[in-house]
Amino acid sequence: MTSSFPEGFLWGGATAANQCEGGYDCDGKGLSVPDVITGGTVTEPRHVTDGVLPGRNYPSHEAVDMYHHYKDDLALFAEMGFKCYRLSINWSRLFPEGDEAEPNQAGVEFYRGVFEECKRLGIEPLVTISHYELPLGLAKKYGGWSNRKLVDFYLTYCKTLFTEYKGLVRLWLTFNEINCATMGGFGNIMGLGILPETEDWPMSFGACEWDDPQRRYEGLHNQFVASAKAVRLGHSIDPDNRIGCMIAGNATYPYSCNPDDVLAAQSDQRERNFFCGDVQVRGAYPAWGESYLARQGVTLEVSEEDAATLKAGTVDFYSFSYYMSSTASTDPKLVEGGNLFAGAGNPYLEKSDWGWAIDPKGLRYYLEEVYDRYQVPLMVVENGLGAVDEVEADGSIHDPYRIDYLRKHIEQMAIAVEHGVDLMGYTMWGCIDLVSASTGEMKKRYGFVYVDKDNDGNGTLARSRKDSFDWYKKVIATNGADLD
Repeated sequence: MTSSFPEGFLWGGATAANQCEGGYDCDGKGLSVPDVITGGTVTEPRHVTDGVLPGRNYPSHEAVDMYHHYKDDLALFAEMGFKCYRLSINWSRLFPEGDEAEPNQAGVEFYRGVFEECKRLGIEPLVTISHYELPLGLAKKYGGWSNRKLVDFYLTYCKTLFTEYKGLVRLWLTFNEINCATMGGFGNIMGLGILPETEDWPMSFGACEWDDPQRRYEGLHNQFVASAKAVRLGHSIDPDNRIGCMIAGNATYPYSCNPDDVLAAQSDQRERNFFCGDVQVRGAYPAWGESYLARQGVTLEVSEEDAATLKAGTVDFYSFSYYMSSTASTDPKLVEGGNLFAGAGNPYLEKSDWGWAIDPKGLRYYLEEVYDRYQVPLMVVENGLGAVDEVEADGSIHDPYRIDYLRKHIEQMAIAVEHGVDLMGYTMWGCIDLVSASTGEMKKRYGFVYVDKDNDGNGTLARSRKDSFDWYKKVIATNGADLD
């Protein structure tokens, strides 16, 4: 067997602190925005509350408690042969309110221990600086990223990371799925830390009645500026640093050959995938950006200084998540829910238990489209299947559906590489079971490693290997050549 993947390909897995770490009040950590978001289900939305309310279930408070189990979990990742582990830092663990001048040293030392253990095990850390973990203090006192002051707070945080972990971390992502800020409810709350002025509000993915698009896109612009400045800062502190963007990737097809559907698909691709990618990779808003913003009722005044900053702070590589594709139609009767990005149903695709379209070929389509546009190295940093896993009487966990999902996506990645795409690596999402960001559930499991915990917080937190654990170990050992 021969592999299409290059030597040194970064096989691994990915998690986020707010979904797996727990320890929400340990060692001086402050509250983050996810710490005031309750659990939900596929039919009942999560709620954002005004502080931590008694009697409510906040999944991030314990999550799967990697704060106290990280050495055991990293050992499992090393057993699989991980070359790379994508993780995030919980900003409020280092800066409890977010606006302090000096970090919480206990938080600094916790992550130093994580990175040192990665180094000992031969695992390259890929660190997301901001993965939906804005300190609640920055949301409550400043209005989240709609306030320009957050750029400086973010840079203070980044300077701490680049300085403290120099030599331990060289791969960084500035913001997770930055394009989710183009969405109403979820984008405001998780992406930008712009919260509703109410004690208890359901979190939606699309439009919400309290959304202010002008404020939201100003917040996104502030993130663009912060990202560009962080890239330059990271390079100046350590020239070996490679710093990327991270986009919520989504291939969009026209529902039919009706020209209106084709144009709708083109518009979706531009607005969802290329609006943010152009700013971070090319260093400027796209030519159609002003007209797009005008359709949202938004006017951005980009100063000459900001324009120069964006141009000087372009990223070294483009990373993205990919779970599904969407289908665009101008017929409102065809639009359905379920997918992270709403659209028409695609009759050619199966769906997950949570209604997400399963489309491995869409990953190849997306890879080739993005590489053709940007010509920078790409990395798939999230891809996985949320499913209900059953533990057998003997303790075994058979998940052939996950193996099949991952196999088909990796096969399409291999074809993209053969077609000339410069692909750095692949970190499967939720390599260990964790809290779902969309629903707050444990029931929606992604991992190679099963964690004994249910939606209500019950369980021993014991870790168990699923069948997919040994399968992925073989995939890594053969550099993707053996997918059987």
